[in-house]
Amino acid sequence: MADDAKATFSLRGRNPDVLTCIANLSNDEVFTPPEFADRMLDSVAEAWAADHNGANLWADKTAKFLDPCTKSGVFLRRIVSRLTEGLAKEIPLLQERVDHILTRQVFGIAITHLTSLLARRSVYCSKHANSEHSIARSFSSDTGNIWFERTEHTWAAAKCKYCGVSQNVLDRGEGLETHAYAFIHTDDIKTRVAELFGDEMQFDVIIGNPPYQLNTDGFGTQARPIYQQFVQQAKALDPRFLCMVIPARWFSGGMGLDEFRESMLTDYRLRSIDDYLTASDVFPGVGLKGGVCYFLWNRDNPGNCRVSTYYKNEPPSTATRALLEVGADVFIRFNEGLSILKKVVAAETGSDKSLELPESKKFMNLVSSIGAFGLESTFRGKATKSGDDLKVYRNGGVGYISREDVTKERAVFDKWKVFIGRAAPGTGNKDTYPHKILSTPFIGEPGSISSWTYMHIGPFDSKTEAESVLSYLSCRLTRLLILLHKPSADTTRKVYTFVPTQQWTKKWTDEELYAKYGIAADEIAFIEKFVRPMNPGGDSEDA
Repeated sequence: MADDAKATFSLRGRNPDVLTCIANLSNDEVFTPPEFADRMLDSVAEAWAADHNGANLWADKTAKFLDPCTKSGVFLRRIVSRLTEGLAKEIPLLQERVDHILTRQVFGIAITHLTSLLARRSVYCSKHANSEHSIARSFSSDTGNIWFERTEHTWAAAKCKYCGVSQNVLDRGEGLETHAYAFIHTDDIKTRVAELFGDEMQFDVIIGNPPYQLNTDGFGTQARPIYQQFVQQAKALDPRFLCMVIPARWFSGGMGLDEFRESMLTDYRLRSIDDYLTASDVFPGVGLKGGVCYFLWNRDNPGNCRVSTYYKNEPPSTATRALLEVGADVFIRFNEGLSILKKVVAAETGSDKSLELPESKKFMNLVSSIGAFGLESTFRGKATKSGDDLKVYRNGGVGYISREDVTKERAVFDKWKVFIGRAAPGTGNKDTYPHKILSTPFIGEPGSISSWTYMHIGPFDSKTEAESVLSYLSCRLTRLLILLHKPSADTTRKVYTFVPTQQWTKKWTDEELYAKYGIAADEIAFIEKFVRPMNPGGDSEDA
């Protein structure tokens, strides 16, 4: 009785939910709030019940759980709490029940030494799993089932062969964390996990919030995503269910994510995606452009995916659909946006079988590559024009350069064109709606070019054509179609994939485009909720 009383005290009174106020270490190590971890666990439990004739996951003493990227230990602790309640009838003695859960059902791999201590403190109520203060009584090791040992990168040609980070960035000695996460630094994850926990492991549920990125060297500030490697490794362990919260940029972009995106969008075991447009709604105080999502992967029950989109306190938009539409190479994020896009493409092609526009209808063919004229973003040029110099629209103003010094895109020099910033405006790293989607475009007269800061659209023979394009880009519908293929602030020519061309003989308005494509009143309301008005040739209006 004394042990039971002590366990009860430890579980219910001595372990307050301090995880709600822990600050994140960095944006690539974001702690999960307990209430959000509960939401993810609820999704798993509901899917388990659906696949097991209504059975309660938390009443199954054989189910095994793994968090392969443990930070605060919140997932493990919430799992322990649920199992402690759910197994009360199966294992009546509390201490026996707690020992069973902690030693046979719940496992974690910490990402750093600090988070391993934090997770053990959270789950075992002690940084030593076998100490007198631990609520477990059957561990022989300090670490228990929350493993961490320092892992080194494997350098090949100055980069890690596993995570791709530069040796110049993270080969920094024993005094600092390597950020060589064990779960993704192996060629054989099943063998590696068996080594970590002393036996071959078959997990029923893998759940977690992996590190999102690692900094790389190179031009400017770059970050290499690594969360997809955790997802791929988790799948390789063949769990029944996999649930992870990750950045939503993988839907349509991201460095090195093309293969991952294709594998996810063609995997019918991906059964639900809960998509949060604003990351701070999930992780308060964290700026993460593009939002976040959590997904549920069900090994034994493939089918279409339930997609729910959340924005602020509004009711979610939910639909069950295929993740990859015919003719698309990205995930169409908004359910309402998909309906609108299908109307636009059908009107342009006469078919609803594919989302791909014919080459002659693709607006993206008018859009230049980034840095088309070969002038860096730091270009300043001459302060005044001399002779036949070209005007250069650059970051912070204009400069001038001799025509002979520019060897690229010569055919565009003396044509009309529209310039647009390669990066869209925003508020720091946060997503706010409605927003502009694009920076404000402007007309470039004959004799003008731009630095890396801008891309150009055209060329055109007349100012009338350029003004028509300018008005088209200012329309909300046009910019919604761009948003559907836009993963981040960068607006490369690829984000125009779903935008059709028009006749460039007049100025376009949203009312004309809505009528042309049969956009319904509720669809117009959706567009106007997410896309801010823009004055052609001027700045956007206030939201």
